[in-house]
Amino acid sequence: MSYRIKVPPRSLPVAEGQLVSTLEERLIGLKVYRVPFIVGLVVLLLVCGLIGGIVWYDARNAGKAQDLEREATLQYLARPANDPKKIETNLKEAIRLYQQIADEYPRTPSAPLALFGLGNALIETNQLDSAIEAYKRFLATYSSNASLAGLVRQKLAYVYLSKGDQAQATAAYSAVIDSPGSLNRDQALFELARIEEGQSRREGALQRYQELIKTYPKSPFANEAAIREKVFDMKKPAEVSPVPVPVPDAPRSPASSKSLAKP
Repeated sequence: MSYRIKVPPRSLPVAEGQLVSTLEERLIGLKVYRVPFIVGLVVLLLVCGLIGGIVWYDARNAGKAQDLEREATLQYLARPANDPKKIETNLKEAIRLYQQIADEYPRTPSAPLALFGLGNALIETNQLDSAIEAYKRFLATYSSNASLAGLVRQKLAYVYLSKGDQAQATAAYSAVIDSPGSLNRDQALFELARIEEGQSRREGALQRYQELIKTYPKSPFANEAAIREKVFDMKKPAEVSPVPVPVPDAPRSPASSKSLAKP
């Protein structure tokens, strides 16, 4: 007797009608969310394009500002020593270019350097008030650049000293010392000591010199401070020991004088 193995009929796991209905549901879902999807995609493309445009624009401006700053610095440094008219022409051109960078390209890396160079060029032309304004503009906008800000404050103090304003100069040098990122704090200490010495405040000057020697022993200004400290020691007034003052004899009466005269 033979046995026949029954093979079950093959059938799809999902009915054909169900597949069609699922596909239709997805198509309907795409139709419903098509507009928000397209809008989101367009917004994303616009944002990416805007960011790319800003990056390109900033890079182009940075390149232009760098070229102008290079030309301005060349005009400032390449001044002939024996041609006053050429010197004046170069300085005017350097000032114009530095001013253009500061006004037209303030967001570029060249702008802080331009303001610093502008102040220096204005000093050379004896425009001290304008130089002060340029340095203040730098400090108001780019004070986060600590190393360059220290140099700006030092130059600002120099201008104030040229104008005879020692109080403002002292404040500028003190700001250098109070800024940890400043690389010229040793020189600021030395200049403050000189101001104190110039005003005959010996103790204040000596204190500044000693602070400089202790804090920055390897600084070239520390050597000068040590010399000044020795000069102060040599000029120190000697302590005067009290000199005994002779006490005059008490006056004698005429009667006592007569008695002494008798044998």
